[in-house]
Amino acid sequence: MSDNIHDFFDENTHWVEQGTGVLGGGEPPQPPKSRREMRKRRKQRKQKRYGVLIAVVVVIALIACGGYFGVRKLHEIRDSQSQSNAIVEDYPGPGYGEVSFTVEDGQGAVEIAKNLLKADVIKSTDAFTSIVGANDAKLYPGTFTLKKHMAASDVLTILTDSSKAAGFLEVRPGERVSAVITDAVALSGISEDEFNAVINNKGDGILPAEANGSFEGWLEPGTYNVKGMSSASDIFKDMVDKRIAKLDELGVPSGSDRERVMIIASIAEAEVNKADYYGKVTRVIENRLAQGMSLGMDSTVAYGNNVQPADVTTAMLQDESNPYNTYKITGLPPTPISNPGDDAIQAAMNPESGDWLYFCTVNLDTGETKFATTAEEHDKNVAELRQWQAENQ
Repeated sequence: MSDNIHDFFDENTHWVEQGTGVLGGGEPPQPPKSRREMRKRRKQRKQKRYGVLIAVVVVIALIACGGYFGVRKLHEIRDSQSQSNAIVEDYPGPGYGEVSFTVEDGQGAVEIAKNLLKADVIKSTDAFTSIVGANDAKLYPGTFTLKKHMAASDVLTILTDSSKAAGFLEVRPGERVSAVITDAVALSGISEDEFNAVINNKGDGILPAEANGSFEGWLEPGTYNVKGMSSASDIFKDMVDKRIAKLDELGVPSGSDRERVMIIASIAEAEVNKADYYGKVTRVIENRLAQGMSLGMDSTVAYGNNVQPADVTTAMLQDESNPYNTYKITGLPPTPISNPGDDAIQAAMNPESGDWLYFCTVNLDTGETKFATTAEEHDKNVAELRQWQAENQ
């Protein structure tokens, strides 16, 4: 009972200053009517205290969390700034000494940067990869002569210049096998006789059956590390295997149909120098074949005489003994006449729609080519070419 009495007085005592009435000017509180009401008031007071305590704890927790995440964010900003500073860690150049550095075919900027760092050519990988990305640069495979402690920008200038690469052979769309062999001999150190021996053996064990023993058209354009290969057979096999893989990827039909596509594509590659015209040229070829007309292509005559189309003579055009003389012999030539690229191959599979039977390049500088459906219209285009030649040659 004594506890209840103390609670009663604690809850209902109000201090007043001397000379004043009850603080607040209100009526004095009413005493509780029962013990139940006293317990109720005591419970409410405790709940109020707990509520205040919980609120204080929550506030403290929020302050602690805010401090934690704030510090974490500051660390992130600091790390980001550190990374930014790493990008500019670069040698001023020009460097010293000499470093023989090889970029393998298929290597990316990150892998190349790591190798440059190991060779002590650049100061940081970020210095190189950032400038490669900023310039959307193409890095060529090959062996390059660099220096130690070079500026990343100077390294990029060299690695994006294919003329400074040694040991790697570049096979270009439209090149003939003879040109590829000449370059391969110079770069690999393998004798020309060894390459010719593989050619004379009809590519046994290397070429597919539909190639009919001819490498022409079956060397995939691209870059090859011929200096790292031990034989002419290895070089040829690498090129042919990649060509077959590419033809499969492009969906070129197999067997004799594949060889037909390659022949038509090689003519289109040799006749025009703009990809926009491939589809029209292959349509001209198909239209002429359908009508039993001779193809009449200077490029095939030139191939049969091992000269360039510009060097074809009247005597060559009249020579019926040349199996590639499509002026005198109807149908397709016996083999492709070059190594066509992807665009020409796709055009051979999907020629543009049209009834053209003729085409003529009227400007040898720009490659502008005009197509015609009649001989009269074609003669006008040929006259335009002759006029251009008279004014520019």
